Amino acid sequence: MTQQADILCIGSVLWDVIGRTASSMRVGSDVPGRITRLPGGVAMNIAMTLRRFGMTPALLTAIGRDSEGDELVAEATRMGMVCDHIYRSEDLPTDVYMAVEGANGLIAAIADAHSLEAAGDKILRAMANGALGTADAPYSGTVALDGNLTEELLQDIAGSNLFQHADLRVAPASPGKAERLLALLGHPSATLYVNLEEAGLLCHTQFDDSASAAAALIQRGAHRVLVTDGGKSASEGTQGDIITQTPPAVMVTRVTGAGDTFMAAHIASESEGMNRSAALTRALNAAATYVSGETPL
Repeated sequence: MTQQADILCIGSVLWDVIGRTASSMRVGSDVPGRITRLPGGVAMNIAMTLRRFGMTPALLTAIGRDSEGDELVAEATRMGMVCDHIYRSEDLPTDVYMAVEGANGLIAAIADAHSLEAAGDKILRAMANGALGTADAPYSGTVALDGNLTEELLQDIAGSNLFQHADLRVAPASPGKAERLLALLGHPSATLYVNLEEAGLLCHTQFDDSASAAAALIQRGAHRVLVTDGGKSASEGTQGDIITQTPPAVMVTRVTGAGDTFMAAHIASESEGMNRSAALTRALNAAATYVSGETPL
């Protein structure tokens, strides 16, 4: 029997291979550190944080039928996620993300998400075949959407009746793919979670702070936005109403997944009925705790 999900997490679920060192790094550095392999990807990072906040996410993604994929699905199931709707490809390998982080932040990263991109709208089959919804009775719950999906698929989602009743939360895209979110900028129920650099790319300018970035995105047609700026500030806003807070100061030990943690904590907080200010505070605290190396609860 399929477990009931509180939220759908649509997008990348893969293995994160992260090398971390306490040393500052530059091009050509060769330093000691630790290399880990953990479940990752935007959709997975959000789902893992949602689980820590007591929610049950369902994953809609593409995972290969290779040994790495079997292990990844088993781990997601063990963590309490609904995996019944995952598209398992016979001929596409399980995706992987590789990054190197130093004391001076993210040095470099490569995301091999070719299988997710090749799968396209196959990952959305459960939204139309009755498992989670149909064209006549679309899914009406919360959806956490990976902004790194292909531009074509994001455009399809933006215009699809399958998402017309959903509370659509769009996860941070990597800066190199930020402009893909333009397809969802005018969606009537979409909340965009972006950092200051991504906001600038979407508006084709640079911003000095999160509040001005949030205001510009709303002016460009965004329904609702949350803009973060590392340890400086974060702003949440809708038309004519922007609130800004400063996150706690912490020692940064990791950065990969921080934005996903922030978004998941914010969604979980609002699902519990917290007001805007309290939800933003809790999300900032969760992200700060995460980057300090602790579990964000």
